[in-house]
Amino acid sequence: MPPSAPAGPSTTSSGPRHRLRAWLLEGLTDMAKRHPGPHAGPQNAHQGQRWWRVMCLTGVDYFSTLGYQPGIAALAAGLLSPVATLVLVLVTLAGALPVYRRVAKESPHGQGSIAMLERLLSFWKGKLFVLTLLGFAATDFLITITLSAADAATHLVENPHLTSALHGEQVLITLILVALLGAVFLKGFLEAIGVAIVLVGIYLGLNAVVVVVGLWHVLSAPHVVTDWTQGLTTEHGNGLAMVGVALLVFPKLALGLSGFETGVAVMPHIEGDAGDTEERPTGRIRGAKKLLTTAAVIMSVFLIITSFVTTLLIPEQAFKPGGPANGRALAYLAHQYLGSAFGSVYDISTIAILWFAGASAMAGLLNLMPQYLPRYGMAPHWARAVRPMVLVFIAVAFLVTWIFDANVDAQGGAYATGVLVLISSAAIAVTIAARRSGQRGWTVGFAVIAAVFLYTTVANVIERPDGVKIGACFIAGIILLSLLSRLARAFELRVTSVVLDDMSERFIRDVAHREIRFIANEPDQRDVAEYRDKLQQIRTDNDLPADDDFIFVEVTVRDPSEFESELRVHGEVLHNRYRVLALESSTISNALAALLLHVRDETGKRPHIYFEWTEGNPFAQFLRFFLFGQGEVAPVTREVLREAEPDRSHRPRVHVG
Repeated sequence: MPPSAPAGPSTTSSGPRHRLRAWLLEGLTDMAKRHPGPHAGPQNAHQGQRWWRVMCLTGVDYFSTLGYQPGIAALAAGLLSPVATLVLVLVTLAGALPVYRRVAKESPHGQGSIAMLERLLSFWKGKLFVLTLLGFAATDFLITITLSAADAATHLVENPHLTSALHGEQVLITLILVALLGAVFLKGFLEAIGVAIVLVGIYLGLNAVVVVVGLWHVLSAPHVVTDWTQGLTTEHGNGLAMVGVALLVFPKLALGLSGFETGVAVMPHIEGDAGDTEERPTGRIRGAKKLLTTAAVIMSVFLIITSFVTTLLIPEQAFKPGGPANGRALAYLAHQYLGSAFGSVYDISTIAILWFAGASAMAGLLNLMPQYLPRYGMAPHWARAVRPMVLVFIAVAFLVTWIFDANVDAQGGAYATGVLVLISSAAIAVTIAARRSGQRGWTVGFAVIAAVFLYTTVANVIERPDGVKIGACFIAGIILLSLLSRLARAFELRVTSVVLDDMSERFIRDVAHREIRFIANEPDQRDVAEYRDKLQQIRTDNDLPADDDFIFVEVTVRDPSEFESELRVHGEVLHNRYRVLALESSTISNALAALLLHVRDETGKRPHIYFEWTEGNPFAQFLRFFLFGQGEVAPVTREVLREAEPDRSHRPRVHVG
């Protein structure tokens, strides 16, 4: 419609749609660049947030486990809870922490151990392996969102002042909390960090008050400690037996390790040094190590003290399902020793941080998924923008909440499985990295840590196999949707840029004065007979005169599982007479189409390319193209050109004889 024409109904209705689309896709970059969106991280390595601010974002997940970890430890170990928690702390500081400090160094762009393990496998094996790990990561992060929101809803419903009003509304409350979390990320990433800093500061401060008061009551009543030690001796006999039992129950406490994977996933948001580059982000790595160490030390101190005071001050039956301390041991102490007013404030703080615990998981998803799926061609273009991905993740979280009826215990197995699989993979990755670096001591140390986490993972899976089943559903869903997306995008151009060397440019300049004619050739022996016979066949099939000028184009497929790449063209003269352009790409057809369009744009002339038909079943040929980048080249090249250039009069011409 011309600008002077009056705006009709279609114009007015398209305006809001256009603005909505622009808002959703704000920050979406071209496929050649790795940039998840406007809120997902800095483009330059030195930009970002101070490490302690980003620590608060991961801390809403990590520190929020104080809301339920003492109760889990009490249920799993009884009077032995402080000893079992001490084992957890030792594994944290001597195992998980050094592993993830090494991950931060080896993979500083937020991909974590997945990127380290990706390098070990190539082709489709590597892609499927990464998709499997992404499935466990999605299990971990998405269940973090739903489980934390459900736990916050549980605290809200079980508050003495609200039980009667909110009874039976846990699913609705959980959905509202998940929706509010999504709204924060739709608003912006800086807003999410600001909320996290406030929540973490208040929550840790209130926990410090509860811990100090609890220790005071323990110290002021010495018989409490005496009764506890006598009970331990009666139940377990000697210290060696206690340690053995603590090691056996340790896998049940593994949720206390949940913050490490998100700690490295949000690394791109950490401020680096002014001289940092994406290849060497030294300042970012240093900040990430400070983040991981500080968070682990703070959490370890709180875990030891809280498990001690809750075990000594809360009756054992209160921890059992339905008991007043089940899943809320510190809240129980806050109400009992500091009064209803302080207890209610503590409840509000716990609910708030549990609700926002999903923020670090959301940040991890927004950083992790766009770095893999679009690059593999296994997600739409808009998957690089933040807001559409937020809406997708929130929709999945709604579905998970509805399926599990917002039940915390039902989701616990999947959560623990996701956490432990990722930690185990990280331990294996750093073991391999240390071995390749020739660091024998670190190799042995990391191998021992990997064995511990593998044992923990297996023990957890045996006890709660539902976690693996749920993780398998996420993996199957990601693989299925990824393959469907790759099929839908199979005929895209899939080339980020075309770079010609000096010889190639000379060839193109020379033929630009005449008709530009290319011959697609599958390189074999590359001898004189191959090029002479091919040229004669093309001339005969297409009835072309003998004096026409031709350039051979040969594409070598290196890794057909890659989706997009830069196309480098190398020119050479073979046997003193045949000009050849040699290309390397993941697919033959897409590379040829990209070259033809590039030549057209550079010369202003429509090039011609000549093929021979390929023998074989069309469906089998398409599978060869999809999986191996080859197949029936001529029609696929034409289809790629048709999608890239809708105007037939400007489209390079494809001839098949």
